[in-house]
Amino acid sequence: MLFRPQKSSGDHHVAPAPPSETGQTAKTSNITDIVAESQGLEQDLMRNDTYIALKVQLHQKLLENINFAAIDKLEPHELKLQIGEMVHELLAEEQVPLNMKERNQLVSDIIDETLGLGPIEPLIKDPTVSDILINTDAQVYVERKGMLELTPVRFKDAKHLVRIIEKIVSSVGRRIDESSPMVDARLKDGSRVNAIIPPLAVDGPLVSIRKFGTMRPTMENLISANSLTAEIADLLRAIVACRLNVIISGGTGSGKTTMLNAMSSYIGESERIVTIEDAAELQLQQPHVVRLETRPPNIEGRGEVTQRDLVKNSLRMRPDRIVLGEVRSGEAFDMLQAMNTGHDGSMTTVHANTCRDATTRIEQMVAMAGLDLPVSGIRANIAAAVDVILQLERMSDGGRRLTSLHEITGMEGDVISMQEIFAFRRLGTDADGHISGEFRCTGIRPKFVQEFATRGITVDEDLFSPDRLLG
Repeated sequence: MLFRPQKSSGDHHVAPAPPSETGQTAKTSNITDIVAESQGLEQDLMRNDTYIALKVQLHQKLLENINFAAIDKLEPHELKLQIGEMVHELLAEEQVPLNMKERNQLVSDIIDETLGLGPIEPLIKDPTVSDILINTDAQVYVERKGMLELTPVRFKDAKHLVRIIEKIVSSVGRRIDESSPMVDARLKDGSRVNAIIPPLAVDGPLVSIRKFGTMRPTMENLISANSLTAEIADLLRAIVACRLNVIISGGTGSGKTTMLNAMSSYIGESERIVTIEDAAELQLQQPHVVRLETRPPNIEGRGEVTQRDLVKNSLRMRPDRIVLGEVRSGEAFDMLQAMNTGHDGSMTTVHANTCRDATTRIEQMVAMAGLDLPVSGIRANIAAAVDVILQLERMSDGGRRLTSLHEITGMEGDVISMQEIFAFRRLGTDADGHISGEFRCTGIRPKFVQEFATRGITVDEDLFSPDRLLG
């Protein structure tokens, strides 16, 4: 039984909803229709303080009567049905004057509050939303097609928002409180979540959610989105098959993880892959994938497991390839050592604005490992370990593009020698803000093409013709 018996006398049964404006009664047996009808409710209802207070009040009563031990035993449809029936009964007891549309919206919202993430649950389910940015309980922005827009969604108060944050982070074994006011977590679908609360967040709790698309990232999707061309994708396939070590560079939101996921699809199914991440979000489809995730310190400040710890441990796990979600600190040194000691074909991402900046960033992160290494030695290590650097950019029209592909060729004195193979040339912007451009070859034939031949990997011989227009 999902709900505990009421303390009042009499049997616990469902009270019918009052008639709507057309005289029809609500049918509680079809919660799917209720949720569907509620999608068109006016935005001012979501801003209404009385409505929000009523929703929180009914949700609290629902929690007082629910039997949590029975939740896992019910199918999702049956669970929603019973919760919907209970909400209709509570509404009848409250005798609140709501029309049918408002009642249906309320039922949908309380189901989201109980089983999902409250007011932002519809945004989580919306496939057109890529980012959800919660600026305190009173303001929620979303990103659609690369552009930010304000939504009517809001929370009752800061405590309501903190309760949703705690629900997210506790599901992955993490915590957030005044002693640990920042946290990285993930949702069940792999979406990345960052939350920060007072005293660090001055005006109130802040949440940033980077959603994962429902479709697995593929090169075909990137080509159709004009992020790169089919010819470049063919070269990337050869680079992965040749087991070259790859760094994917770019700014925040430029599509680094998406590109990493897409390139990983070219890894053979016979290889053992170890992935290491702060928050697990890679979607590798090979059968032999081992996923590792960092762990923050506990309330006593102990038990932390860093990316560097996991990289060191991964070397004892007999990996064919190591895929590091992102290098941020001293783990860069251990990653370079892995690339230099038989783990060819490894890949990672780094925050940087150009391919040259990426090597400088890695150099700085190696220095953060606390080892007394000369700069020339660090650069030689980078030149020996890394073969290819891809540069991604998120442009003003919201598009994400591969803007440059560089090969590292070695050292010239104390400088890492690099050469650009492809580049995206921006031509202009139309009246709607859409950027036009073209992918062109620089005319340089990369040295790793010789390695392709020795491994039986073929690419178009005319691919590197000077000033060739791709796509």
